[in-house]
Amino acid sequence: MNVAAILHDKGRDVLTVGPDTSIVEVSKLIDEKRIGSVVVLDESDRVAGIVTERDIVKNISRHGSDSLKEPVTSCMTKEVVTCTEADTVEYLMEKMTACRYRHLPVVENNKLLGIVSLGDVVKQRVAETEMEAMAMRDYISTG
Repeated sequence: MNVAAILHDKGRDVLTVGPDTSIVEVSKLIDEKRIGSVVVLDESDRVAGIVTERDIVKNISRHGSDSLKEPVTSCMTKEVVTCTEADTVEYLMEKMTACRYRHLPVVENNKLLGIVSLGDVVKQRVAETEMEAMAMRDYISTG
């Protein structure tokens, strides 16, 4: 299985904001939408960064609550690791585990196509494992 299959099942919607959006506005969006990250797009609609719940908490811890008025660019991760639709679930699991990422934007030709979470990857891997087990049971039962 690959990222395209995950996006087919879950959809391609990604919550995005511009670089001038305040951290407090991003916090409200994350809370309202019950998501863990927001992708920041530049004026050309290219991925400029990603901000997660952890980024916001770290920012408040280091700079105080007044920092919530600052633009999201002050706390976002600027060097965003992305994936493509062709990347496999195994590759994503490896990458996300090794680098401790919970969200990977899906980007091709500088265009944001979706986002994949660690939960999406685990769900897909569990489904694959269940299908493999069922196929093995069918194979054994038909002798």
